[in-house]
Amino acid sequence: MASLALSREGVLQAEITWRCRRNHTVELLPTIERLLAQAGASKAELTAAFVCTGPGMYTGLRVGVSTAQGLAYALKLPVVGAGRLELDAYQQAAFPGRIVAVHRAGRGELAWAAYRSRPWREVTVPRLDWPADVVRKARGATLFCGEVDDDLAAMVAEATGGRAVVASAAVSVRRAGVLAELGWRRLAESGGQEPAALRVVYLRPPAIGPQMRPAKR
Repeated sequence: MASLALSREGVLQAEITWRCRRNHTVELLPTIERLLAQAGASKAELTAAFVCTGPGMYTGLRVGVSTAQGLAYALKLPVVGAGRLELDAYQQAAFPGRIVAVHRAGRGELAWAAYRSRPWREVTVPRLDWPADVVRKARGATLFCGEVDDDLAAMVAEATGGRAVVASAAVSVRRAGVLAELGWRRLAESGGQEPAALRVVYLRPPAIGPQMRPAKR
Protein backbone atom coordinates (compact mmCIF):
# COMPACT_ATOMS: atom_id res chain seq x y z
CA MET A 1 0.00 0.00 0.00
CA ALA A 2 1.07 3.57 -0.72
CA SER A 3 -0.55 6.69 0.64
CA LEU A 4 -0.29 10.46 0.21
CA ALA A 5 -2.00 13.20 2.17
CA LEU A 6 -2.19 16.98 2.23
CA SER A 7 -2.97 18.74 5.49
CA ARG A 8 -3.31 22.23 6.87
CA GLU A 9 -1.61 22.39 10.27
CA GLY A 10 -2.19 18.66 10.69
CA VAL A 11 -5.85 18.75 9.67
CA LEU A 12 -6.44 16.49 6.68
CA GLN A 13 -7.41 18.24 3.44
CA ALA A 14 -7.02 15.44 0.88
CA GLU A 15 -5.73 11.87 0.83
CA ILE A 16 -5.08 9.13 -1.73
CA THR A 17 -4.30 5.55 -0.68
CA TRP A 18 -3.79 2.82 -3.27
CA ARG A 19 -2.23 -0.59 -3.85
CA CYS A 20 1.11 0.31 -5.38
CA ARG A 21 2.82 -3.07 -5.21
CA ARG A 22 6.36 -2.37 -6.50
CA ASN A 23 5.51 0.53 -8.82
CA HIS A 24 6.54 3.41 -6.55
CA THR A 25 9.05 4.79 -9.05
CA VAL A 26 6.41 5.35 -11.73
CA GLU A 27 3.31 6.05 -9.65
CA LEU A 28 4.40 8.29 -6.77
CA LEU A 29 5.17 11.59 -8.53
CA PRO A 30 2.06 11.56 -10.80
CA THR A 31 -0.09 10.81 -7.75
CA ILE A 32 1.41 13.79 -5.89
CA GLU A 33 0.32 15.98 -8.82
CA ARG A 34 -3.16 14.43 -8.70
CA LEU A 35 -3.43 14.97 -4.95
CA LEU A 36 -2.51 18.65 -5.24
CA ALA A 37 -4.98 19.13 -8.10
CA GLN A 38 -7.70 17.39 -6.09
CA ALA A 39 -7.11 19.83 -3.21
CA GLY A 40 -6.75 22.88 -5.45
CA ALA A 41 -3.22 23.48 -4.17
CA SER A 42 0.23 23.95 -5.70
CA LYS A 43 3.74 22.90 -4.71
CA ALA A 44 4.56 26.56 -3.99
CA GLU A 45 2.08 26.49 -1.10
CA LEU A 46 3.77 23.59 0.69
CA THR A 47 5.52 24.47 3.96
CA ALA A 48 6.89 21.07 5.07
CA ALA A 49 7.28 17.47 3.93
CA PHE A 50 6.49 14.48 6.14
CA VAL A 51 7.61 10.98 5.20
CA CYS A 52 7.53 7.43 6.58
CA THR A 53 11.07 6.21 7.30
CA GLY A 54 10.39 2.49 7.77
CA PRO A 55 11.01 -0.27 8.49
CA GLY A 56 9.50 -1.75 5.35
CA MET A 57 10.15 -2.70 1.74
CA TYR A 58 13.58 -1.45 0.68
CA THR A 59 12.56 0.00 -2.69
CA GLY A 60 9.39 1.66 -1.46
CA LEU A 61 11.21 3.33 1.42
CA ARG A 62 14.01 4.63 -0.76
CA VAL A 63 11.58 6.04 -3.32
CA GLY A 64 9.42 7.69 -0.66
CA VAL A 65 12.31 9.20 1.28
CA SER A 66 14.21 10.40 -1.80
CA THR A 67 11.04 11.99 -3.19
CA ALA A 68 10.43 13.83 0.10
CA GLN A 69 14.06 14.96 0.12
CA GLY A 70 13.82 16.16 -3.50
CA LEU A 71 10.70 18.21 -2.77
CA ALA A 72 12.28 19.64 0.36
CA TYR A 73 15.51 20.63 -1.42
CA ALA A 74 13.68 22.14 -4.39
CA LEU A 75 11.15 24.08 -2.31
CA LYS A 76 13.42 24.78 0.69
CA LEU A 77 11.15 22.93 3.12
CA PRO A 78 11.86 21.31 6.48
CA VAL A 79 11.17 17.58 6.67
CA VAL A 80 9.91 15.29 9.41
CA GLY A 81 10.35 11.52 9.37
CA ALA A 82 8.15 9.10 11.30
CA GLY A 83 8.50 5.34 11.63
CA ARG A 84 6.04 2.93 10.06
CA LEU A 85 5.36 1.07 13.30
CA GLU A 86 4.82 4.30 15.19
CA LEU A 87 2.30 5.44 12.59
CA ASP A 88 0.39 2.17 12.94
CA ALA A 89 0.35 2.57 16.71
CA TYR A 90 -0.53 6.28 16.61
CA GLN A 91 -3.86 5.43 14.99
CA GLN A 92 -4.70 3.64 18.25
CA ALA A 93 -3.49 6.43 20.58
CA ALA A 94 -6.80 6.50 22.48
CA PHE A 95 -5.99 3.07 23.96
CA PRO A 96 -4.96 3.55 27.63
CA GLY A 97 -2.41 0.72 27.84
CA ARG A 98 0.56 -0.54 25.85
CA ILE A 99 0.21 -0.43 22.05
CA VAL A 100 2.23 -2.98 20.06
CA ALA A 101 2.48 -2.41 16.31
CA VAL A 102 3.66 -5.29 14.10
CA HIS A 103 4.31 -6.01 10.46
CA ARG A 104 5.40 -9.11 8.59
CA ALA A 105 9.12 -8.94 7.93
CA GLY A 106 9.58 -12.19 6.01
CA ARG A 107 11.36 -15.40 7.08
CA GLY A 108 8.58 -15.93 9.63
CA GLU A 109 9.63 -12.93 11.72
CA LEU A 110 7.73 -9.85 12.88
CA ALA A 111 8.99 -6.29 13.00
CA TRP A 112 7.48 -4.69 16.07
CA ALA A 113 7.69 -1.81 18.52
CA ALA A 114 5.67 -0.70 21.55
CA TYR A 115 4.23 2.69 22.49
CA ARG A 116 2.19 4.42 25.18
CA SER A 117 0.04 7.51 25.06
CA ARG A 118 -0.53 10.25 27.67
CA PRO A 119 2.11 11.39 26.82
CA TRP A 120 2.82 9.69 23.51
CA ARG A 121 6.16 7.86 23.65
CA GLU A 122 8.08 4.85 22.38
CA VAL A 123 8.74 2.23 25.06
CA THR A 124 10.30 -0.53 22.91
CA VAL A 125 12.38 0.40 19.87
CA PRO A 126 11.67 -1.33 16.52
CA ARG A 127 13.15 -4.82 16.36
CA LEU A 128 12.72 -8.27 14.80
CA ASP A 129 11.40 -11.28 16.75
CA TRP A 130 9.48 -14.51 16.26
CA PRO A 131 5.70 -14.03 16.68
CA ALA A 132 5.56 -16.18 19.83
CA ASP A 133 8.29 -14.08 21.44
CA VAL A 134 6.47 -10.83 20.63
CA VAL A 135 3.25 -12.11 22.19
CA ARG A 136 5.08 -13.49 25.22
CA LYS A 137 6.40 -10.01 26.01
CA ALA A 138 2.89 -8.55 26.34
CA ARG A 139 2.45 -7.13 29.83
CA GLY A 140 -0.80 -5.83 31.28
CA ALA A 141 -3.42 -4.24 29.04
CA THR A 142 -2.00 -4.42 25.51
CA LEU A 143 -3.39 -3.63 22.08
CA PHE A 144 -1.86 -5.32 19.02
CA CYS A 145 -2.26 -3.46 15.72
CA GLY A 146 -0.84 -3.29 12.22
CA GLU A 147 -0.46 -6.52 10.23
CA VAL A 148 -2.18 -8.90 12.63
CA ASP A 149 -3.47 -11.96 10.75
CA ASP A 150 -5.83 -14.64 12.12
CA ASP A 151 -2.98 -16.86 13.33
CA LEU A 152 -1.35 -14.07 15.30
CA ALA A 153 -4.70 -12.94 16.71
CA ALA A 154 -5.39 -16.50 17.93
CA MET A 155 -1.92 -16.65 19.49
CA VAL A 156 -2.54 -13.36 21.30
CA ALA A 157 -5.90 -14.58 22.66
CA GLU A 158 -4.49 -17.91 23.85
CA ALA A 159 -1.22 -16.67 25.33
CA THR A 160 -2.48 -13.60 27.18
CA GLY A 161 -5.76 -14.88 28.59
CA GLY A 162 -7.63 -11.80 27.44
CA ARG A 163 -5.14 -9.24 28.77
CA ALA A 164 -4.29 -8.29 25.19
CA VAL A 165 -6.68 -7.39 22.38
CA VAL A 166 -6.31 -6.92 18.64
CA ALA A 167 -7.31 -3.73 16.83
CA SER A 168 -10.01 -3.96 14.18
CA ALA A 169 -8.66 -4.43 10.66
CA ALA A 170 -10.92 -1.57 9.54
CA VAL A 171 -8.92 0.91 11.60
CA SER A 172 -5.52 -0.64 10.90
CA VAL A 173 -5.16 0.43 7.26
CA ARG A 174 -1.96 2.44 6.87
CA ARG A 175 -2.90 6.00 5.85
CA ALA A 176 -0.86 9.11 5.16
CA GLY A 177 -3.47 11.16 7.02
CA VAL A 178 -2.02 9.75 10.24
CA LEU A 179 1.47 10.78 9.12
CA ALA A 180 0.16 14.29 8.39
CA GLU A 181 -1.18 14.60 11.95
CA LEU A 182 1.89 13.19 13.72
CA GLY A 183 4.26 15.01 11.35
CA TRP A 184 2.66 18.37 12.11
CA ARG A 185 2.93 17.65 15.84
CA ARG A 186 6.65 16.90 15.48
CA LEU A 187 7.18 19.95 13.27
CA ALA A 188 5.54 22.20 15.87
CA GLU A 189 7.74 20.68 18.61
CA SER A 190 11.10 20.67 16.84
CA GLY A 191 10.84 22.71 13.64
CA GLY A 192 11.75 19.71 11.47
CA GLN A 193 15.18 18.89 10.06
CA GLU A 194 17.31 19.22 6.97
CA PRO A 195 16.52 16.71 4.18
CA ALA A 196 20.00 15.17 4.36
CA ALA A 197 19.43 14.32 8.04
CA LEU A 198 16.65 11.81 7.27
CA ARG A 199 17.57 8.24 8.13
CA VAL A 200 15.72 5.19 6.85
CA VAL A 201 15.11 2.41 9.39
CA TYR A 202 16.18 -1.04 8.22
CA LEU A 203 15.96 -3.94 10.63
CA ARG A 204 17.68 -6.30 8.21
CA PRO A 205 20.31 -5.56 5.54
CA PRO A 206 18.75 -5.24 2.04
CA ALA A 207 19.00 -8.31 -0.18
CA ILE A 208 20.86 -6.34 -2.85
CA GLY A 209 24.39 -5.06 -3.22
CA PRO A 210 27.75 -6.01 -4.72
CA GLN A 211 27.92 -9.63 -5.72
CA MET A 212 30.63 -11.90 -4.38
CA ARG A 213 33.17 -12.93 -6.98
CA PRO A 214 33.85 -16.66 -7.16
CA ALA A 215 37.15 -17.68 -5.63
CA LYS A 216 39.97 -18.26 -8.12
CA ARG A 217 41.20 -21.80 -8.41
